Formats: sequence, structure tokens, C-alpha cells
Amino acid sequence: MTSPRILPSGSWPTPITSELVVRAAARLGEVVVDGDDVWWAEGRPSEGGRTVLVRRSPDGTTADLLAAPWNARTRVHEYGGGAWTVAAGTVWFTSYADQRLYRVAPGSAEPVAVTPEPAIAAGVRFADLSADGDGVLAVRETHSSSGASADVVHEVVRVGADGAVDVLVSGSDFVSDPRRAPDGVTLCWLQWQHPDMPWDAAGLVVRAADGTDHVLAGGSGESVVQPVWGADGTLWFLADRTDVWALYRRRPHGEVELVFDAGSDIAGPQWVFGQSRFDLTGDGRVVLAYGRDGADRLAVLEPDGTVRELPTEQTSFGQVRAAGDAVVCVAGGPASEPVVLRVGLDGGRADVLRPARELGVDPAWFSRPVHVTFPTEPGPSGVAEAHALVYPPTNPEVSAPDGELPPLLVLVHGGPTAAARSVLDLGVQYWTSRGFAVADVDYRGSTGYGRRYREALKGQWGIADLDDVVACARYLSSGDGPAGLRVDPARMAIRGGSAGGYTTLAALTFRPGVFAAGASHYGVADLAALAADTHSFESRYLDGLIAPWPAGADVYAERSPIHSTDALDTPLAVFQGDEDEVVPPAQAEMMVAALRAKGVPHAYVLFAGEQHGFRKAENIRTALDGELSFYAQVLGFPLPAEEGIIPVTVVR
Repeated sequence: MTSPRILPSGSWPTPITSELVVRAAARLGEVVVDGDDVWWAEGRPSEGGRTVLVRRSPDGTTADLLAAPWNARTRVHEYGGGAWTVAAGTVWFTSYADQRLYRVAPGSAEPVAVTPEPAIAAGVRFADLSADGDGVLAVRETHSSSGASADVVHEVVRVGADGAVDVLVSGSDFVSDPRRAPDGVTLCWLQWQHPDMPWDAAGLVVRAADGTDHVLAGGSGESVVQPVWGADGTLWFLADRTDVWALYRRRPHGEVELVFDAGSDIAGPQWVFGQSRFDLTGDGRVVLAYGRDGADRLAVLEPDGTVRELPTEQTSFGQVRAAGDAVVCVAGGPASEPVVLRVGLDGGRADVLRPARELGVDPAWFSRPVHVTFPTEPGPSGVAEAHALVYPPTNPEVSAPDGELPPLLVLVHGGPTAAARSVLDLGVQYWTSRGFAVADVDYRGSTGYGRRYREALKGQWGIADLDDVVACARYLSSGDGPAGLRVDPARMAIRGGSAGGYTTLAALTFRPGVFAAGASHYGVADLAALAADTHSFESRYLDGLIAPWPAGADVYAERSPIHSTDALDTPLAVFQGDEDEVVPPAQAEMMVAALRAKGVPHAYVLFAGEQHGFRKAENIRTALDGELSFYAQVLGFPLPAEEGIIPVTVVR
């Protein structure tokens, strides 16, 4: 046994490099069970971020369906999801290149175009696909020559194998989840109107065999998620009328009834199509996942109402699909990256169908998170606490000098309705293995804690979230937090992407002196510019988070970091994609110009060909190493020489 080396926090050598973060990495997407086959999607940074479909046969062999350059990815709502489906071996998918629908027959490897080339490049898009006889139901998003978000049309359509398109539902601002009942005639879908987002108010509509439409649940003050038809014609769904998204059903000719309330959210925010947090088995049971205290449970709901948790090592579950007497899902845990997992419902073992990549790293290097709840300013909502997953510095070969407290990196997730997940993320371990403590904050507005917690950010974005990230940092630096998790108050940094990038910029601007540095990844600097120039799905989002636009222009200006740069004197790194339609690069460049004019130390990296979120391996590496290099320069610690990190240029 040798004693650990003593090195300053931040400079610790680690095998968790940016190269390891992206090496053979894959983002696991939707899962589909088709007979005895299990299919899933993989987004591969090493292949330019393209999404590949993978089929696993009953004998355990796997095969990719789509060869390069095919990319099964849709741009509906810009965030996509539900870009493909499989039924009886026939695959339907939306190609990212032109957004047309393609079909692959059983035994074939060559996609055949089903829908025509649109008049406007990528102007007709398809998502949320589900099989319907020899065709598919889909959400179709049609763009006009004006390019205006107000002119985008969303409809439910049926596309036949011959390319014939029938419009089934139109007139609503947004639609999702078109699903055909077992009778082959009855149809259900979700719909919502501006300025609501689907987690604010989404109604569940059922079209009966006689063609009449009925709103079954949801609407003002209630959000419905994931309708699923049972074999007997019962319609199951998740709704938040009890504050949390709970499980309901409506039997044929019956009333809506509550089936299971976990006391916490079962569903999550519908940013992307094709999510699944529950499914129905063939013998009358329900498999589902729900969160509690920062971790998920995977469970079975028996017909008599008994809920039984399935024993697994994982703590995060998505894409929950019934598969005979088992459940298949995407699962991960504190020491495991996401895998495709099959778990027997009656004591059967858990089988990994798609393993995580072989990292070659001893689990002793992995920091395990602690869920903390801390006090914060209550504000008008009256909610006076917030939450975080806190990761302590972890490195089995290095320790900090005696008396040195670790630097803190506060992570601000996007959405702002997203949530911290208790699953191995090498992007987090990259920092903790170098000597940073990391706090992944579920500030008010995050999902998982019910509607009241989510709506505590209504009208308060740029206030409540700032209170929470500051409260978390002070909680961990004051000694009031969990034992062994105290951090250095002079070396606290904050980082975030998208909505989290806005909170990062706002925290540095409106709460000066708390953080010593920050990094914004495609973050919002000018709220008014975002309200006036963004895509259809989010074009009225800020009405609820800030104020109605343009009537509330003064509030937008007051909360926009770009208009208060006189208070910004904290070093900042900015990373941006030049094809970002959600937060255009002009947002980043306005902030960088202000930093330059003030002489505040900063770095700016613009990635060609990247959109909202970085997908190319080389760019993910550059952003990660660039951020570390930036902190090293402004917080004053050396970079590990063996990694050969090229320092980012800091303009002073």
C-alpha cells in the first residue's frame, strides 16, 4: 500500500479524461419491444452524433439497422423524440437530413422514402410515430415560407405504406401521443394551446367510433402525459391533478379513477416525444418507475393495487416497456452508465441487453451522490426549500493538502423543468476525480417534486432559481451541509447549458461575489431576444416563466444579464453552436462583446455545425477541457501535464 499523493484540488491526475468521456459513448434513446425482438436507439458522438437503430434478437445477437450516413432523428419541436417505431419487423423512421419518413421492410437494410421531398428543405417533419395497421400515426410539423414560428402547423396524421397522408387532428397549437385503441377505430391524443407548455396544461382527447371528440382529462391547471390503451379498451394515463403526476385509468363507459399516487412524480416534462414511464403487461399488471429522494424506483402494480419494487442496482429508469413476464427499460445508477435492462417481474434475474461501455476504470474512482434538501428564500410561492445531488471529490490515488477545502462546481440543469439524475455521468466524474465537489441542483421549477414545486418558478425565472443556486453554494460552504461536504467559499464556480446557462449568467450578474467563475453553454443572455426569436414550441414559454411578451418587456430587460453587465466582474467561459435555433449564437456574442468591453477575463468558443447541445465527440472534448483550463487559469491550479490539454485562450 502506498500513501496517496498530495496535490492541490483541481489538478489531480485522473483516468476520467475528456477522451474517455466520449470514447465509444452512446446516448440511449427510445426502446421498442417487437415480438421477441428488442430495439433501441443509440446517439453516437463518435459518428458525428447520428442516431442508429439497434435490434437484439432472442439469441442475444445485435445488429445495427441504419448504416452511415442515415440518422434517425426528428426536429419536431426542435428537441425531437419518437423519430422511429417498429411493428412486425417493419421499421419506420424520420431521417434527420430531410425530415421525410422512410420505411424498412423486414429482411431489408435499405430505407425507402415514403413521404415526398418538401417544398421547403426539412420543412415537413414527423415525430411520435406509432404503428397503425400497415401505416403509422404521427405528429406532423409543417413550416411555411415565412419562417415565422407563428405560422408553424402541428397536426396528427396517418401515413400509409403507399405514402398516402390523412389529416386526423388539426386546429390545436400542439398535439402529441396519437394512439389507436384496440378496436382499430377509436383514437386518443394530447393537445395544448399557447401560452401553455405540455406540463402546464395538456388535455387528453378521445375520438369515438362515431367521430365525436371528448376531452377525458387535463386542460387548464392539469397536465396529462402518456396515454396507453389496454387490451380491454381501458385508457391509462398520467395526470398531475393531485399535485404529482399519478396513474389514472378510464374503463370503457366508466369514470376516470386514480389508480396509484406515489407521492412524487411518475412522469417527467414532455420536452421530447416517445417517453415512457409505465406500461401494461398482458396479464393485467402495470410496470412503472417513479422518483423519490433523488432516485427512481422500478416497480410492479398488481391488479389488487399492491405495489412491489423490483430489486435492481440502478437508480434511474426510462423507456419502461412490458415484455412478456419482464420489463425492459433504460437504466443507470451511481456506478453504472445507462444500459438496456430486462428485469423479470416474478423474481427473475436482471439481464443487461445492451451493456454500458467498458471504461476500464475501477469503481473506486466514482463519486456517489448524496441527496440534500436545503433552505432557500420562500418568495411568493411559499416554497422555502430546494434540493440537490451533491458529489464529493473522489480520487483513490490523490488527496488535497491538509486544511484545503475543495472547490465547488454548481451544475444548473436546463429546461428549467429538468431534474438531477442519480446515474453515472462521466461528465460529472471528470470534475470530482480532479478534486472538485459538484452540486447538481434541483432548483424550484424542476420536475420530480410535484406541480407546486414546479410552478414555484412561474413568473420567478431569474429570481427563485438564483436564490436556490446561491443558497446551495452557501449551504455547502458554511458547514451546515452533510458531514464531509464542506467546500471553499472562495473557489465556487457555476455552469449550465440552455436554461441552465441563463441561470449561470444571471447568477454572475445579479448575485455578484458568490461565485468566482462560471461557464455558459448555449445559455440565454437576452430574454427579450429569446422571446422574439425562437422556435414554435417555446415561442410563448417565457410568458409563464417571466411575463407575457411584449407587454412585460420591462421585466424581460430587468432580468436579462446583457442589460446589467456593469455588475458583471466574474470570469466567464462561453461555449456556443453556430447552428443553434433555440438560443441563436447572437445571444452568446452579445455577452462576449460586453465582457470584452469591460475587460472581464473570458473565453469564447464557437462550434461550427453544432446546434442546441453538442453532439460531435471532438466538440464535447473541446468544451470540457476548455472549461477545466479556464478554471485552472482563473482559480489558480495547474493542469495535469499528462493529459496534454491545450489551454483555452482567456481574453483579459
